[in-house]
Amino acid sequence: MSVAGLVMMHITGNRFVSPSTAGTTESATLGVLVATLFAGGEAVIVKMALAVACALAGTFVFMTLLRRLTFRDMILVPLAGIMFGGVIGAATTFVAYRYDLLQTLGAWTSGDFSAVLRGRYELLWIAGAVTLLGYLYADRFTVAGMGRSFAINLGVRYDRVVNTGLVLASVITAVVVVTVGEIPFVSLIVPNLVTLALGDNLRYALPATALTGALFVLLCDVAGRVIRFPYEIPVSTVLGVIGSAIFLVLLLRGGRRLGVR
Repeated sequence: MSVAGLVMMHITGNRFVSPSTAGTTESATLGVLVATLFAGGEAVIVKMALAVACALAGTFVFMTLLRRLTFRDMILVPLAGIMFGGVIGAATTFVAYRYDLLQTLGAWTSGDFSAVLRGRYELLWIAGAVTLLGYLYADRFTVAGMGRSFAINLGVRYDRVVNTGLVLASVITAVVVVTVGEIPFVSLIVPNLVTLALGDNLRYALPATALTGALFVLLCDVAGRVIRFPYEIPVSTVLGVIGSAIFLVLLLRGGRRLGVR
């Protein structure tokens, strides 16, 4: 998820755009609901495919809206994405309520490792393979982050690189949502922390982002298992509390370096 956030941050040219602020996560959740309604008895891989399709559709719609926006403010762009995701989330909740699937949807989307068992966790290898593919495109994503005109002048096929990045981010997000659930803030704060320390060259920042994101999730999961032992707090709850605090610190202390004035 942290790699997906790093890729989206570069191809959109905005440090606050990530799967959680572009409607990608909400679109993947909508895909889970569609799969539950029409393919409830199918294998998990089928539900994942539907989630990927919805995540791709939602992300490309957001990018289309982004190109039509007359403002390009660092904060307003992700706010538009949050509103877009809110509309999708509201529609998903409404449909789930009408079909009495709110508890089922909550069980699918709540970020928790307790349900990641044999026969299900193997899907995460797909996200790992896609992450590796993102590393192969790291230089192209770096150039694309410098702007459309600059990238084209250097011979980079800008539209193809951007579409590839969106597909990578959507697939990773959908796989994680189907397998683990929604994991907040990882795709937003980890890329910003790493790029503040290492710069914007994805050749160096992408592996560090993957390792930092994994370590961050691991520490939050351990904390969730220890705080109320022998009971367990979902990792998404711990990530939400710690992630929001770190994000506020980034805004207050590092706002200028992030482009916020």
